[in-house]
Amino acid sequence: MNIRAAVKGDIDALVDFNQKMALETEGKRLEPEVLRPGVAAVFEDPNKGFYIVAEDAGNIVGGLMVTFEWSDWRNKWFWWIQSVYIVPEARGRGVYRRLYEKVKELAAGKGNVCGYRLYVEHDNVNAQKVYEKVGMERSIYYMYEENE
Repeated sequence: MNIRAAVKGDIDALVDFNQKMALETEGKRLEPEVLRPGVAAVFEDPNKGFYIVAEDAGNIVGGLMVTFEWSDWRNKWFWWIQSVYIVPEARGRGVYRRLYEKVKELAAGKGNVCGYRLYVEHDNVNAQKVYEKVGMERSIYYMYEENE
């Protein structure tokens, strides 16, 4: 399995993954005319983040996006892991673990990352177990939001 930075040629797979993940976890159908430019924007502006993908036998079987949050308390960055999706037939094979290891390897090379965060649906017990298995812990914080 090859874990690598995503390239523009991976946009179709990433759009597909985001659509499937939103439907699977939240029952939401994402609008392709909004989603595709949103994914492409990450490749146009590295300040928005970056994607990493897992390739197996030439097929992309998983991916995630990393975005950035500045911590004034720590004078370093938190890297937020978002848009995680592993194709069903590749689940249980350590794909997320390898993606997460790559994220941590890239962060170590930067020298200014203080931690990693992600959010997960309350009912997505399988994902929670995966995140705990790689060493992540449930946060003490609740997440609040307002959508427009």
